[in-house]
Amino acid sequence: MRRELAPWLCGRTVASAERVDAPPGPKYAGLDRLRGRRIEAVRRRGKFLLLPLSGAVAEELIVHLGMTGVLSANPPAGHLRVRLRLDGPEPSTLYFRDVRRFGRFTVVPAGDYRSLPTLAALGPDALAPEFTPEGFAGSLGRSGMAIKPLLLSQRAVAGVGNIYADEALWRSRLHPERSASRLTKRQVTALHAAIVAVLEESVALQGTTLHDYRTLGGRSGSFLERLAVYGRAGESCPRCGGTVVRLVVGQRGTHVCPRCQPAPQRRSRPPG
Repeated sequence: MRRELAPWLCGRTVASAERVDAPPGPKYAGLDRLRGRRIEAVRRRGKFLLLPLSGAVAEELIVHLGMTGVLSANPPAGHLRVRLRLDGPEPSTLYFRDVRRFGRFTVVPAGDYRSLPTLAALGPDALAPEFTPEGFAGSLGRSGMAIKPLLLSQRAVAGVGNIYADEALWRSRLHPERSASRLTKRQVTALHAAIVAVLEESVALQGTTLHDYRTLGGRSGSFLERLAVYGRAGESCPRCGGTVVRLVVGQRGTHVCPRCQPAPQRRSRPPG
């Protein structure tokens, strides 16, 4: 989405920003300050889009799609939350549609993310040079969490959602309930490589469309065809032929192959 938005938005001036069917509150704060401001860049940290704005006061427009948010150049059929009109030789409009209202479209002081605690606490971005196997190993070693909930927390690495956590863990043959701090150096290296690879492949294919997600032009992402385990409970594992099962780990639906992702052994309690 960032790659699609950047050439379209950079240098454009906001003619108006209208909150349509969105509740008042911090998720949509500051839209009245967008009019007349130029969008200087389109950046990304994890799953947040950061758009620095022109003006005497340094501010950023922060966009997060949540679970069902869609940015579109075409008017959506419903669930429209924000309409952003853009000046230029060919005036156009950016629409933000969000069925479940978990998304965010807000203006904050540049670099001040106190109102966005998840953004403030993000670990290194999964596709940035600073995400290294050594640094990743250090983050895992300091955690008492199971590996999948830690990935989804965004603290050890930013940008890994539920789909890609399942796919990366499958590629590295790790069960999602394995203790992060007990992974070997070899396992951490394999998981690091799997995270980078699965995200790069998905970005190249415009993401994964299960239900709501669409590209800026309304197309579906085609990484769905590459999924090995996510959403494939009851089907055969493409690697070993075992049956993929669905579990709940950290309150999130999780897909694994029990044959090539063996569950960790439970510690028995001492008697008495």
